[in-house]
Amino acid sequence: MNDNDKAKLMRPRPVRESASEMTEIVLPNDANVLNALLGGRLMHWIDLAGAMAAHRHSRQHVVTASIDHLDFLVPVRVGDFVILRSSVNRVFHTSMEVGVKVWVENYRAEESRHVSSAYLTFVAVDVAGNRLPVPPVIPETEEEKRRYDGAARRREMRRAESARRKEVRS
Repeated sequence: MNDNDKAKLMRPRPVRESASEMTEIVLPNDANVLNALLGGRLMHWIDLAGAMAAHRHSRQHVVTASIDHLDFLVPVRVGDFVILRSSVNRVFHTSMEVGVKVWVENYRAEESRHVSSAYLTFVAVDVAGNRLPVPPVIPETEEEKRRYDGAARRREMRRAESARRKEVRS
């Protein structure tokens, strides 16, 4: 890769360039015996939606480093649509925080409800697994700026929690 290609790869990008949307229909194989979406399946979809935004922003291979706390707010039933919207909130050098918001759409009842939100950390890597720098993200809207600022606070909380866990283990 020449210097011009490297410079192009590292140019700052607006949040909107990473925005991704994914829709899934809940099939019987995705559900438990109560015909509700399995939590693990939703977690898988959240990871995929987050990875799409991270790939779009970094233009590199990415791996999931962490997923923050996850609550399931409303049940999702067989036949419902699950809509996952993701975008990069902030970049920290080789890592980036991605926000994913999940909605359930019952097209028969013409209603949509918030199911879950998650913050994931992805790291850009080369084919050997070595970390790669990620271009800065540019928040433009007030909402993007709020999420950008919140990402720095969440990163500090993650670091403090990690240090606490290390201390407990030793």
